[in-house]
Amino acid sequence: MSQAQETKTRNLRSVFARLALGVRRPASVHDFHGGIHPPEMKHLSNGTDIAPGPLPAQLILPLNMHIGAPAKPLVEPGDRVLKGQMIAEPTGAVSAAIHAPTSGTVSAIGPRPIQHPSGMDAICIVIDTDGKDEWITHSGMSDYTEQSPGELVDIIRHAGIAGMGGAGFPTSIKVNLGDHQRVEELLINAVECEPYITADDRLMRERAAEIITGIHILQYLLNPRRTLIGIEDNKPEAIKAIKQACKGCDIEIRVVPTKYPSGGEKQLIQLLTGKEVKSGQLPAHVGVVCQNVGTAHAIKRAVIDGEPLIQRVTTLTGDGVAQPGNYEVLIGTPVSDLLHHGGVEPDKLGRLVMGGPMMGFTLHNPSVPMVKTTNCIIAASPEELPEPPPEQPCIRCGSCAEVCPANLLPQQLYWHAKNDDLEKAQHHNLMDCIECGACAYVCPSHIPLVQYYRYAKGAVRQQAADQLKADKARQRFEARQARIDAEKAEKEARRQARLEANRKKKETAAAPAVDTAALKQASLEASKAYKAAVKAAKAADAEGAANASELKAEADRLKEIADKAKAAVRDAGNAAPAAAPAEDMVAILKKKVGDASSAYKAAVKAAKEAEANGDDNATALRNQADELKASADKLKAELRDAKANAPTGVAAVPQVDPVAELKKQVGDASSAYKAAVKVAKEAEANGDENASELRTRADELKAAADQLKAELRDAKANAPASPSPSAPSTPSAPSAPAPSADPVAELKKKVGDVASAYKAAVKTAKEAEENGAGNAAELRAEADRLKGEADHWKAELRDAKAAAPVTTKAPPVPTDPPKVPEATAPQSLAAVDPEAAAKRQKRLKALKTAYNMAHKQYKEAHAAFERAERKEEVSADELNDMQRKVDKLKHKADIARDALDALIEEAKADIRAHTGKDLKTLKLEAARAESALADKQLELEKLGSSSSEEALEALQSELKAMEAEAQIARKALKQAMEEQGLVE
Repeated sequence: MSQAQETKTRNLRSVFARLALGVRRPASVHDFHGGIHPPEMKHLSNGTDIAPGPLPAQLILPLNMHIGAPAKPLVEPGDRVLKGQMIAEPTGAVSAAIHAPTSGTVSAIGPRPIQHPSGMDAICIVIDTDGKDEWITHSGMSDYTEQSPGELVDIIRHAGIAGMGGAGFPTSIKVNLGDHQRVEELLINAVECEPYITADDRLMRERAAEIITGIHILQYLLNPRRTLIGIEDNKPEAIKAIKQACKGCDIEIRVVPTKYPSGGEKQLIQLLTGKEVKSGQLPAHVGVVCQNVGTAHAIKRAVIDGEPLIQRVTTLTGDGVAQPGNYEVLIGTPVSDLLHHGGVEPDKLGRLVMGGPMMGFTLHNPSVPMVKTTNCIIAASPEELPEPPPEQPCIRCGSCAEVCPANLLPQQLYWHAKNDDLEKAQHHNLMDCIECGACAYVCPSHIPLVQYYRYAKGAVRQQAADQLKADKARQRFEARQARIDAEKAEKEARRQARLEANRKKKETAAAPAVDTAALKQASLEASKAYKAAVKAAKAADAEGAANASELKAEADRLKEIADKAKAAVRDAGNAAPAAAPAEDMVAILKKKVGDASSAYKAAVKAAKEAEANGDDNATALRNQADELKASADKLKAELRDAKANAPTGVAAVPQVDPVAELKKQVGDASSAYKAAVKVAKEAEANGDENASELRTRADELKAAADQLKAELRDAKANAPASPSPSAPSTPSAPSAPAPSADPVAELKKKVGDVASAYKAAVKTAKEAEENGAGNAAELRAEADRLKGEADHWKAELRDAKAAAPVTTKAPPVPTDPPKVPEATAPQSLAAVDPEAAAKRQKRLKALKTAYNMAHKQYKEAHAAFERAERKEEVSADELNDMQRKVDKLKHKADIARDALDALIEEAKADIRAHTGKDLKTLKLEAARAESALADKQLELEKLGSSSSEEALEALQSELKAMEAEAQIARKALKQAMEEQGLVE
């Protein structure tokens, strides 16, 4: 082999050796604009190994120690927790879980001071430790490649891992980019450029192998084209340890010059790849994902060891610390406990800073807790970190622009922020400022530039949030106005349609139907009465009786009635057959009873006059009167039977009540619509193909139900207030009183009036007879007529009482409604099973609780979604996930509500089946009875001092009847509600 060939072979072996060692050919390191070189001060803490931190008596765990939505507590005060137990779960896409760092008892969940420059309070879980440090059962996995990337992302999410380099962004979001985003470079940030901080340095020296394992897991999740580790050249021991751990790996180590802030995400990307992330973009837009070495270490412990993020390495340094170094501190440890553990001397402590001197902030309360992003605590003496000098006017030197790593114009931003000119500040890319503090560090006028920028950025974010709220409010208002206008137009169209339909119905309405059989019967009875009157008149005329002319006039009147009845029969025969009789049989019989009674009274009068005059035909007239009386009694018996067989206590036309029929139709249509809505919702939730057809069908059923409801409202408006009893018309009796809501009370009043008139007539007739007046006979006849009328109305009252569903025997006690006897109480629900009612009531309560819980969860999710919409850092995918969760919870609440409505409708249907009335009717009857009772009591109070005893007695009787009726209505409603389980 020649010398050239040997040289070539050695070079190839050298290449393969370098590949085996994980070291690539030297690659150029790029640079970024600006930067500074402050004193490093790392020697104070990087000379000792990582030491265990203190076990405090109390741990304070904020729910918002990461970017995104706060975690949701899973424990309550008083619960005992074990080390590693999840005590708060992530809510929403951008969130992280929280675990108990040690075993103990949850003592409180409430506001506590947290890690913030303002010292603000936030909700925290407080754990009183028990010193046992007892773990939950946990285990990791030896081969993570057996799991899918999605399962590993879920493990990382529930392990509570967030970026540990300072930002605190949930790691599960950064490692789950989706198939549409290709990762070219995975960058591991090991720069740790800020002064004083050495936590990552010591972590790489001591646990390099674990860090590399975590990087391998990240490679498996992201599948990058190449993986780069960036380390500053001031960490030779860490570089050596990482190189040793990377042997045989496809990981490149890039050593970058020491310059602040080379650890910034965009600056590190530019250093290692030469790519520049433009304004408003994320690293993923240029194919880069950055992770901190501490985060990689936490991922290894979560996946391989099964340990969630409950502790981290934190640097404790400064001249005020007796034992500076790096400590593995439990999350939630108060800063004061760590200071005591590190031997901080209070006399030497001047300033207490959380974070580094450039980007950290001063702590005024040492009781705040250590969180997942706390990488350093500086306990500095007054000489080490003195108070900044007073601010001086800007001299326009331009030093700030020279050192700005984001290549901004800090001087212009300062002027615009100071003058609240936010629009111009945004024009100069204010939001690209990383708040590194380099500009303020070199400012000769000691202007706190970062504070001005933070103020302006906060104002811009608030302005954007307010604008977003205003836009959403405007959209909601416009949508509401459009909906109202559409509803108005729809209502107007329905009203016009109803008017047109009603007009057509009136135009095409058929002639009222008649009952031909009833007319024939009435004609027959009228003919019989007429023949009897003619016979009596002929007999009187043959005998020469004085009342022969009166009997003949009565016969003529009965003949006219009989002719009208025959004409009605003929007209009914010529008319088209009717679907239902036009007149009520009860009303016809009442009219016939009135006619027969009038004929009987006339015959009795004629017989008495014949007997007084000693006429020969007196006996015949008396027999004729007896026959008419028997006929009248027979008709009265038929009338009582008809009333007893009538469907209601009030004599009404035997036809279908349009209001009741429409109510039934509305109930059926509403039930059909609700069932269709439920089926459509289930189809939409399951993604069925016929979901749109089912929704269309539900809309059609809703339109039909609305149409029926409109017709029901029109029918109620056109219906009479209450049915009125038909009074028999006699030739001499006055017209019947106006219809009343209570026929019994109305008849009582009529009986009282006629009885008073009869008594007055009797008294007048007696005085005339005693004085021998010439009109004594006429007065006596008038008294007899009034007596017959009084008897007639008394019979009517007895019949009405027999048909009425109430009793009037309860004593009137104004302060305590009378108790209704069990015999008169409604017994329509006696067949209801009390066990079934109890089960229904229990199920109603359970469904109501389920609906309330589901509705509450939906409202909370909807509120969280609205809050997320107002945040700029929430991505569209996360918002879509939250929207899907909101829709799912709303669907769950709708299902619970539909089930509750269905059970209530079932109970209402049972009430309607057992009582013949729906629940609304029962409530209306009870309310009307109470209202009528109150009106009658008021009337009695007003007329108590000005009315006669008879009128007061009548009012008292009416009041008793109304009290009994109200008591029955109340009891019926209560019984129906209880026995159907609707008390809830």
